[in-house]
Amino acid sequence: MMREKHTACCQNSCHGLCCTKIENFGVTFGKTQVLKDVNLHIHCGELTALIGPNGAGKSTLLKSILGEVKHTGELKFMDAKGEKHDKPLIGYVPQHLSFDTGSPISVFDLFMSCLVKTPSWLYKPKGIRKKVEESLAKVKAEHLIDRRLGALSGGELQRVLLALALEPVPHLLLLDEPVSGIDQNGLEMFYNTLIELKENYDLSIILVSHDLDFVLRYADRVVLIKGTVLASGSPLEMSKNEMLLETFGMSWFKDYSDKNRGDSNQ
Repeated sequence: MMREKHTACCQNSCHGLCCTKIENFGVTFGKTQVLKDVNLHIHCGELTALIGPNGAGKSTLLKSILGEVKHTGELKFMDAKGEKHDKPLIGYVPQHLSFDTGSPISVFDLFMSCLVKTPSWLYKPKGIRKKVEESLAKVKAEHLIDRRLGALSGGELQRVLLALALEPVPHLLLLDEPVSGIDQNGLEMFYNTLIELKENYDLSIILVSHDLDFVLRYADRVVLIKGTVLASGSPLEMSKNEMLLETFGMSWFKDYSDKNRGDSNQ
């Protein structure tokens, strides 16, 4: 069932089902401070892209939100009325899934082990196959249900993992470089599916990405991180941000800005 649709809005008037506020966030490993004074508001129903160089703390921030890494500061989840939401559902898609590519385990077997906690050959609850097919259909991957995991392409595997992260549909979806190593066709399919899911299920999404082309085309907000938040704004605003240009040294960000100014004058 789809959630009630709403429009993501400004920081002081958010009508979404679950927004995330990160305040004075810090993470330290031993004597190394990985994150310091991170302050972010992840708006309801929006895709927020985290970008930055390797080792900037992007993945660490996601793991902190998941509760896998200890942190200082506050992490608040707010409901539609602006009241604190203690236990939101969080979906997570990792960069890689380690498994034996020669294993006979199928996509259906993977879902069974996660949803029912039993091997598919031992026990199959009534209607479970239909449920798995419906989950895969959310990401246009129902035809993969009987495919061996080892026979999937990179893009197919990530769509399967995305479907698994959406069972049940979460309030907040975390994606840690989910398209690393995927070919162009797989990239486009994954990204388009992600945007459809955001709109259909009113998801709040945090995406760690090095695919700056996607970030500029599809993200609602872009956040540059390097140990702390260096800059944030819309893709167009960030395309003109000197700190981002200095970090990546990519002149085509300026081209993107020029193109959008040209389009707005037509």
